[in-house]
Amino acid sequence: MIFYIILLFFLLFFFASILRIVPEYERGVVLRLGRCIGAKGPGIIILLPMGIDRIIKISLRTVTLDVPSQDVITKDNISVKVNAVVYFRVVDPVKAILNVENYHYATSQLAQTTLRSVCGQVELDKLLAERERINEELQKILDVQTESWGVKVMNVELKQIDLPQEMQRAMARQAEAERERRAKIINAEGELQAANMLSEASDILARNPMTLQLRYLQTLTEISSEKNTTIVFPIPIDVLSGLMKKDK
Repeated sequence: MIFYIILLFFLLFFFASILRIVPEYERGVVLRLGRCIGAKGPGIIILLPMGIDRIIKISLRTVTLDVPSQDVITKDNISVKVNAVVYFRVVDPVKAILNVENYHYATSQLAQTTLRSVCGQVELDKLLAERERINEELQKILDVQTESWGVKVMNVELKQIDLPQEMQRAMARQAEAERERRAKIINAEGELQAANMLSEASDILARNPMTLQLRYLQTLTEISSEKNTTIVFPIPIDVLSGLMKKDK
């Protein structure tokens, strides 16, 4: 009886040493006597016992890598702090094990140096206004350099650009001056349009004097609808000149 119990424990230990379960989102890179025989999984994997086979599991899910703030000097010699976030995933587990010691750390360091390099090649105005283009450029550079590691960089996003206090104040003054300039331009355009309309109205009245009389009557009607007030009725000069001629 004891023999069967010992045999049962031995068999359980044996199967536990040769069987591995790999989830759907992982792959197991198997090294047999130090030599890679490929990536296995998902599901149950049978390994040779006694350390002949060794398995290294690699996750295939997307990794969100937070790139810490980097001190960057832009092309126009302005010091800023820039941080970003990188989204990548392993597409070739064998390369991720054989070609780089730690693909996660290597991708992080590469992202930091590339962020400083790319942002340092543009001026501050473009860095603030052309984020999408810079994101695409960062993604392309990282993706090319991490391809040999079996890593696919899917997206890079600049998170925050911190400016010095004096630069923030200068930009605030510049924005205020720009708003004042636009307000003056809009006001001048309004005055020009009003002057043009008045000029057109005076031309119309000059061509048709009866229109001026109708305008007088309309003005009297509007005044009469208000409270009691003194009305000064304008008399055309040609009427007064006619009366003066009769007196003579």
